[in-house]
Amino acid sequence: MTTIKDLNPKVVWDHFDAICQVPRPSKREEKIIAFLLDFAEKNGIEAKRDTIGNVVMRKPATPGMESKPTVILQSHMDMVCEKNNDKVHDFDKDPIIPVVDGEWVRADNTTLGADCGIGMAAQMAVLTDKDIQHGPVECLFTVDEETGLTGAMELEDDMLTGKILLNLDSEDDGEIFIGCAGGIDTLADFNYDKEAVDPNMFPLSIEIKGLLGGHSGDEINKGRANANQLLVRFLWAIAQDYDLRIAHIDGGNLRNAIAREASASIMVPKADKEDIIVRFNIFRSEMEHEWEMTEPNLRMDIGSAEAPAYLIDKDTQFRLLNALMCCPHGVLAMSYRMPGMVETSTNLASVKFRDDKIHITTSQRSDINSGKIFAASKVESVFRLAGANVKHSDGYPGWAPNPESPIMKVVRDSYTALFGQEPEVKSIHAGLECGLFLTKYPQLDMVSFGPTIRLAHSPMEKIEIKTVEKFWAHLLDVLQKL
Repeated sequence: MTTIKDLNPKVVWDHFDAICQVPRPSKREEKIIAFLLDFAEKNGIEAKRDTIGNVVMRKPATPGMESKPTVILQSHMDMVCEKNNDKVHDFDKDPIIPVVDGEWVRADNTTLGADCGIGMAAQMAVLTDKDIQHGPVECLFTVDEETGLTGAMELEDDMLTGKILLNLDSEDDGEIFIGCAGGIDTLADFNYDKEAVDPNMFPLSIEIKGLLGGHSGDEINKGRANANQLLVRFLWAIAQDYDLRIAHIDGGNLRNAIAREASASIMVPKADKEDIIVRFNIFRSEMEHEWEMTEPNLRMDIGSAEAPAYLIDKDTQFRLLNALMCCPHGVLAMSYRMPGMVETSTNLASVKFRDDKIHITTSQRSDINSGKIFAASKVESVFRLAGANVKHSDGYPGWAPNPESPIMKVVRDSYTALFGQEPEVKSIHAGLECGLFLTKYPQLDMVSFGPTIRLAHSPMEKIEIKTVEKFWAHLLDVLQKL
């Protein structure tokens, strides 16, 4: 059986395999930080860590390249931790198991962490490979990119000396990114009262699963279903005709992932149970038809369940269902500046019952700051009308495209010369750390590129093998040409 250690470029895949052995959830990066510092020590590489946990390593220029400008290679060390419900995996302890599947590498029913583990692996390969040609190199590994861009936000002022930065966190071969969207999270909490379970009612459980999900920036315009929305569509409709009572909802997980799964524990009058199951079967058939082109693996199930300990009060249930039904999700505006690109979007990321509160997480993105604020305000107004407590995260800035960027021209021309095809130069509707780097290092000239990764932030995440070889050749050529 082929393993990733059999793939080329071997130096990159070997480092990626080593990274997969180390747990690295966002906000819990202690083990991967220790791994990186140990790697530096074993290889005699100068390394420095700042207070928040970011790590910078430095490698001198190869002989004859000392006069070249210092280049910063950058990726984040944390990964999104998602798994299928039937997969037993502890992301704080267990290694990721990479699997070679034809032309792709995926994981065993978990996220792979190629976002951004493959960027880390390329940095480590540059640091250890003695045969490549380059000027002075700084490698920056940041923490907590996926859940708050905290590492980039709190990067200390004396960590970097270079003025050119290559971000290795993009996911499309043949595309070079020179801008990204800014983002903000809008969080809503509902207080509720617990009410006793009526013995004359029947408990049911509902599950939505099998959706593609994916990154709420990169995949928001691909027509994928949101499990939270599908669940609420049914619950809201049933509540209009029957005495529906809700005990629990659990939908989605991460702010930057489209919800793949959602479930609810409900109670219905015993006399209406069969009617409601019939209604569900009709609804399932309708949804399978509605989403047949983009969600071929959609599964929707209903069945009897154990009686819950309590129900949420009727007033909160009414306000919650109406707010979730009305909450926008998806593309809000397309860009006129960069045709074909999403300009503004919002993601109904998760609905959780915790700590005697109902927590709703949404995330807004836009290339334009005013568009980002407008989207967040729109979501806020929905939940304020429903009586929820609403707050916003600090957010993060976008990265305004510079079509005249010198480093962009080098990277573009290198790709064209190597592969006989001119890459697309564009902005990405996702948060990259580059915008935050500019606030502390305004002199930076930056570009982002990488191999092809699909379905990031989901257990179906995979990376295309042949593009990793292209990515490595491209990176080395850029380093030499600079």
